[in-house]
Amino acid sequence: MSTRAVRANDPTSDAGVGRVDMKFEVVVIPVSDVDRAKEFYGRLGWRLDADYEGGKDFRVVQYTPPGSGCSIIFGKNVTPAAPGSAQGLYLIVSDIQADRKELLDRGAEISEVFHAAAGEYAGTDEPYLFGRKRVSGADAEHRSYRSFASFRDPDGNGWLLQEITARLPGRIDPATTAFASAKDLASALRRAAAAHGKHEAQTGQADPDWPDWYAEYMVREQAGKELPK
Repeated sequence: MSTRAVRANDPTSDAGVGRVDMKFEVVVIPVSDVDRAKEFYGRLGWRLDADYEGGKDFRVVQYTPPGSGCSIIFGKNVTPAAPGSAQGLYLIVSDIQADRKELLDRGAEISEVFHAAAGEYAGTDEPYLFGRKRVSGADAEHRSYRSFASFRDPDGNGWLLQEITARLPGRIDPATTAFASAKDLASALRRAAAAHGKHEAQTGQADPDWPDWYAEYMVREQAGKELPK
């Protein structure tokens, strides 16, 4: 899947896009041991929203990752799927190295950061967006959507971290700038600061209006527009 192909499907150009809000809120994942799964996801620092039992044959547990609008549910008699069969569950992060380290510190067994081999979409590795051949390290150009890390829960349900710092056009409301957490906002400020440093080096003088420059950079980055220089 190329960036060109993704852009060609820009939803803003599709007259058939629905106008009724439908918020994707829950993914049900299959587990064999509810208490073991609860301990694992709790240890990751995810928020426990519910743990409800309806007699000996029913239980539902809900967790939400930090900053996420979507939650996971697992339990007893909540899905007929085989434990461990949920794969390709994506967690979007703005600083993959920092988030990977946090998961490691919390006891998760997580892969090294990797990216796809350019132009290769088949291979022996487990599938992920952009291919099945993993190359060690983050994307050399630090492009959004291109750096990953993976881990599994005790049943083998597969998760991937994917680093996104700038969305492609049409993926968010261009009139809205929002950050899911203080951590995401801090990462955006750091990227704006680094870019502004290059801007000042090019102009050869300090910019007294740097707050305006930062704000414009952050709004444009999130909306997928051309960045200020």
